[in-house]
Order: sequence, then C-alpha cells, then structure tokens
Amino acid sequence: MMSSFCYHITFLLVSLFLSSCLCFSVAVWPMPTKFVWPHRQAASLSPHFSIIPLLDHQHRHLIAAIDRYLGLVKSEHHLPLVNPEVEVPSSTATLGLEVLEVQVVDLAAPLEHGVDESYNLSIPTAGGSALLIAQTPWGAMRGLETFSQLVWGANPTLVAVGLEIHDSPVYGHRGVLLDTSRNYYEVDDLLRTIEAMSANKLNVFHWHITDSHSFPLVLPSEPDLAAKGSYGPFMQYTPADVTRIVEFGLDHGVRVIPEIDAPAHTGSWAGAHPEIVTCANMFWWPAGIEWEDRLASEPGTGQLNPLHPKTYQVVQNVIKDVLSLFPGNFIHGGGDEVIPGCWKTDPIIQSFLKSSKLDEKASLSQLLEKFINTTLPYIITHNRTAVYWEDVLLDATIRIKDKSLLPPQHTILQTWNGGPENTKRIVSSGYRVIVSSSDYYYLDCGHGGFVGNDSIYDQPPGTDQGSGGSWCGPFKTWQLIYNYDVAYGLTEDEKRLVLGGEAALWSEQADPTVLDSRLWPRASALAEALWSGNKDDEGKSKVAEATDRLNEWRYRMVSRGVRAEPIQPLWCVRNPGMCNTVHPAS
Repeated sequence: MMSSFCYHITFLLVSLFLSSCLCFSVAVWPMPTKFVWPHRQAASLSPHFSIIPLLDHQHRHLIAAIDRYLGLVKSEHHLPLVNPEVEVPSSTATLGLEVLEVQVVDLAAPLEHGVDESYNLSIPTAGGSALLIAQTPWGAMRGLETFSQLVWGANPTLVAVGLEIHDSPVYGHRGVLLDTSRNYYEVDDLLRTIEAMSANKLNVFHWHITDSHSFPLVLPSEPDLAAKGSYGPFMQYTPADVTRIVEFGLDHGVRVIPEIDAPAHTGSWAGAHPEIVTCANMFWWPAGIEWEDRLASEPGTGQLNPLHPKTYQVVQNVIKDVLSLFPGNFIHGGGDEVIPGCWKTDPIIQSFLKSSKLDEKASLSQLLEKFINTTLPYIITHNRTAVYWEDVLLDATIRIKDKSLLPPQHTILQTWNGGPENTKRIVSSGYRVIVSSSDYYYLDCGHGGFVGNDSIYDQPPGTDQGSGGSWCGPFKTWQLIYNYDVAYGLTEDEKRLVLGGEAALWSEQADPTVLDSRLWPRASALAEALWSGNKDDEGKSKVAEATDRLNEWRYRMVSRGVRAEPIQPLWCVRNPGMCNTVHPAS
C-alpha cells in the first residue's frame, strides 16, 4: 500500500532540500517506555539482511508480519527530514547488521484485551545479529515496527546500533473508531487504516458498521438488511470482505471489534423489517416541536421496538451472524441516544406508557431494560463481553436503573460525554471503561454542522461564531489529544478499570477522500499517549519534545502511503524547537 510515484518524488525532493548539518536523534513513534542509546551510533544494514524467527512452530500471523517488515526495511530507504545526529564509522571493515533474530515465549497467546505486548530489542554496536524477544507474537509485531523506524537512508542504508529497548504499553486498549454507515468506505480504505494503526502500535479497530443511515453488512441469516438497508449493492461488506479485514487485522496485531448499534440508530433496518422499527423515515425534528420532543438527534430516524416480539428474532439472528464473522471476545451493542419521541410515535408503546403505573421516564427506561435483558444474555452465553455506550447507564431520561441487568463482569462502557466527569461516574459504579471523550477524541469535530437550512449560519455580521456550528467544536488538535489524561481525577483502584481509549471518526462529513487526513497524525498523538504516556519522569508534558518526532513520523507515514496532514510548516522542521512557545510549567 505504497503511495503514488508523484507523492514519493515530492517528498524525496523535500528530503534532499532539508538535508543539511542540522540534526536530531532518530525519531521513533510512539516513544518506547525505556530507550537506552548511550553513544548514538549507526551502522550499515547488510544487503543480505534477514529476519530469522526462532520459533518452536509456525505462527502464520507473525510470519506474515516478519515477511512484511523484512520487505519494508530493505526497500523503504527513508530519508529523514533532518539528518539524525549519529556517529557512523567510516571504516569499510565495520560489519553491518546481518540479521534480526526473533524469539517468542508464548506463541499460543490469542490477540485479545490484556495480551502481553511487551518486547525487548537489542542491537549491538559490533553489527552481526540483533535480538528481539517478546512474550507473544503481538509483542514481537510491536518490536518489528520499532526496528523498522530505526532504519533509514540509502547507499548505504543505516540502522541505529548500540541500543537497548524495553517496551510495553501503559494501556491495553488503544483504538480508532470508524463509522461506515453514514458514508461508505471501500475495503482497501479499511485495510490502509488498519495498517497505519499497526504502525502506530494501535491495536483495536472499532468498526461502527451500521446506523440509521445504512446497513452495509451482508448477514447470511438476514440478507435483506443489507439488500434493502445499504446504499446499494456496491456499498456492502460481504462475509468474505469481513474475513479479509479480520485476517488482515491479525496479521498486523489489530483486533476488529464490530458495532451494531441498537436499539436506537436503526432506521436502516426498516427496509427489511418495517414492523419492528419505530418512527422510521420520519422528519427528525418537526417544525414547532421542542428539542426535547425530537425524533432523533440528527437526520436519520428509527429505533427498534422493544415490545414487538419479532424484534428479538431479528436481533438474535444479527448477533449470531456477527459473532460468527468476528472471532474476538468483544462485541459492541451501541445503546446510545435512545430518543423518547421516537418510541412514543408507536401505538403499542403508547398503550404501554398509558397503562404503566410509573412515570414516563421510568416506563421508557423499562423498555431499554427489556431490550438489554433480552439481548445481553444471548451475548454472554456465547462467552463474549458486551460493550455499550455510556448512555445505557448515564442518560438523563432512558437508562438501565436495575444494574443487575448490566453485570460489570460481562459489560464494558464506552464514554463519549462529560470528559473526566463521566469516566469517573462509570468506574465509580464498578464498570470497566473505554474513553472516547468527544471533548478530546472526536476527530470529526470542528467542521461545522451538516444539517441544511441551519439558522446558526444566518446571523448578522459580527456575531460571535462560537463553535462554528459544530456541536463538539472546536477542532481537536493533536496537542489537545496528546495531553489528555484518560485517568484524570481517578483513584488508583478506579484507574485499573480504565482499559484505554479510542479516537473516533464519525462520517457525517467524512469519506475516503479525507479519511487519512482526518485520522492522521492526530490518532498518532493518542497512540503515544496511551502507549508510553504523555508525561516525562518528572511529570511534565512531553508535547514539546514530541513535536519534532511527530513531524518526522508524519512524513514517514506519508512516504508509506498514508496521506496524513502536516502539523507545522517545513521551516519548523528545519529549525527544531524554534516553533515552540515557552510558558511556565503547569
């Protein structure tokens, strides 16, 4: 998945322009947790360099990674934007690096949350053989990526030597969420994203496959959902596509977690099963109606009816097929933004509310409880863990009030509202949490709203623009993302319930044309913050030091075919540190 010839030539010319005496150390992203390189030396990479797996038996995903990285380090010929400041022995008698040996302790370890991703990498000064030791194949993949970033140049190709790296992640869940319902992405777009994630040591691709807007996933038990709910036959993901994506993820050490959002965000189900979807295809916010009585929080209405018996027949078929297609131990059930107005359009639900002896909020919450209590046990019986958005616990109107229906041992909650406050509320209730705070990690924010005829844009000149029409504005910069602490304000016991975080790209205003630039390098900032932390040993932010490395890493990603957006002018890269600002440490 290399970039076009023109792109390669453009950045080659930039490299030659910037090659001067200004130097810095070799850039590695994310920075390893312990990097010992006392003398900053480099040696040539032998033309006959090889990577040798010292394994008790074959591991097809690790072998695929070894083959991939061998090809990369021998062909990439990366030319840094600024020459690394290293000593390169001039003697022709100096041996180049001939081989990287890879040892793995536990080849049987599955790729699941909590798997050991640690590795040790030793590259001697004298050349000859380097050694990569990992507890699992997935840790070995992380070490191979680090090794690839220690190689640069052409004629000769150089590799950093005389170093020891001991590395492991701070958080086990480091992900990217991509919404493929609102706009469609080709399979190759997903594969390119997974490949870039692996290069950044991100390990979870959260695939938000379906929503009210389209149902692109072809399911054997419910083929009409895609046939009638997708944007068309060429905008669907077949079981063969899913297998390809999942296997590609395993080759790159990335788990694929599917999300089938329900019971809200299900308008696309109505083409196949109109009887089980309330308020489908209705105008989302009728004129004269208060916001509290809207039918959806954005255009695209429809919610599953918890009182219709066929609902559970269809949902069980969907879950069964999804569990078959995705072998991981997590499945995301959605659960966000259940809107009262949508349910209240249905006559069956109206009768239920009238006959209930509880107030309306409690009665509506009973509907959600019925839905969860009918679907979650089915997931649990298949030895899977369910992930839901925080709304099922924290929504002000419709939420699970009987927590026995949402057992913490089988349930993980994902937070998107309220920043650290909602993270605290979740873990203090005893639940594990994945952090995707829209205040920090929503990559679609800051591009304005997509709803037409919006009065917010019809204001007199001089009016304060506020968030620019984006509900979660402003734009989330890489520095904001980098500096966010997902465990802020938590006790030590509560911190242990934080699994990690995900950067989210919702696709109301994104499609393949902007995919790379919306994700990268901002998702790289999340990757380092969750891998090795965003603070140094003295507790100060590493963002200034990280800037130069991220500039270099962004350039390397572009040369690998990922069209990541720039974070600074090239002048800043050529003059390291000159584009920083100095403020007292907070």
